[in-house]
Amino acid sequence: MDFPPYDDAPPMASPLAGVVAAFMPRLAEFAFDPGLLAAIDQHAAAVCDTLSLDAPGTPVPIPAQRTVGREELSDYVLGFNDVLTETGWQEPVGYDFATLRLTAICWLVREQNLLAF
Repeated sequence: MDFPPYDDAPPMASPLAGVVAAFMPRLAEFAFDPGLLAAIDQHAAAVCDTLSLDAPGTPVPIPAQRTVGREELSDYVLGFNDVLTETGWQEPVGYDFATLRLTAICWLVREQNLLAF
């Protein structure tokens, strides 16, 4: 599944820009479903934990506030996108693991202003 680039972002911002374009509208649903906010928070933490591994199974201390870099998150999105493409994933109406993960990535991009240049 390829994510189209976000119209207002420079070309080099993709694939994060594509995730933002596709999943930013889902962030509005937080107001109606507190459980969704908790699930997104857990997925964001999992992404940050994955990106903070120095060597397999060796966590690197991270500050209390979860932060990720644009390049590392972009690489993660590319790999995640490859898996979704290989499995033939189609975005559901509701939420599944992939949708929660992609929405969490969108949330991280927004909260850390990763599309700003």
